[in-house]
Amino acid sequence: MTGSSLWLLPPKDHPLNKILTTLLHETIPARFPREAASSPRVVPHFFPAHITLTNGIVPESTYGTGEGSGAQAWLDSIPFPSSSSSTTDTAGGEGEGKGVKVRFEKVVSQDVFYRRCYVKVGFEGVKELAGVARAVGVLGEGVDVDAESGEVKFGEKTKEWLGSWQEEFGPHLSLMYGNEPVLDGAVREVRRVLEDAGLRLSESEIETVEGAGGFGGWDGGVIWLVPTDKPISEWGTPIATREL
Repeated sequence: MTGSSLWLLPPKDHPLNKILTTLLHETIPARFPREAASSPRVVPHFFPAHITLTNGIVPESTYGTGEGSGAQAWLDSIPFPSSSSSTTDTAGGEGEGKGVKVRFEKVVSQDVFYRRCYVKVGFEGVKELAGVARAVGVLGEGVDVDAESGEVKFGEKTKEWLGSWQEEFGPHLSLMYGNEPVLDGAVREVRRVLEDAGLRLSESEIETVEGAGGFGGWDGGVIWLVPTDKPISEWGTPIATREL
């Protein structure tokens, strides 16, 4: 994958961290050994549970490389959106990230290595976060925030990217990488495995409220800056992190 990426992970103390890690590293590879590998002869690729906000970030033109790089300062300076009732806080202040709502929708498989099988996530809950990440990290566009409503206003390039991103695949939580097809029957079985583990999808007939026995997503979270231009085995060690 080209360049670095910005990921959204669940809050550090959220129960989904343990649930998703077990699913991605143990349950799914054991239940779907063929589909979870890039080929029948290759072991599964392990990676942290995350939602990619944007990729294609060029370190040399953003935060620098090598010892003493400004990665953490750069990440801290990004004007990620706060809750809808307050303005953007560029320093991770109170209220920041409360408008970020990850909501699980359905299990999807595409014929793309990095989207072999994933949980589709509601677009509106992460749209502003992803838009800011793309505008600042890749497109070099500024973002404006309405002082009264807290609404983020994007430039034309970012608007165009958000539209194409939503149409092509949109926000999602990857379950498997690989080259092996995931057939419809396996997709249905993956959904059952997720539900048995405590995830609640909007496509499911099971109640999605957390108090009813499951997790339909999370609010807020942690941003990781990840060296996705390196092997997948190195993606578990972020360059910098920031709590929302």
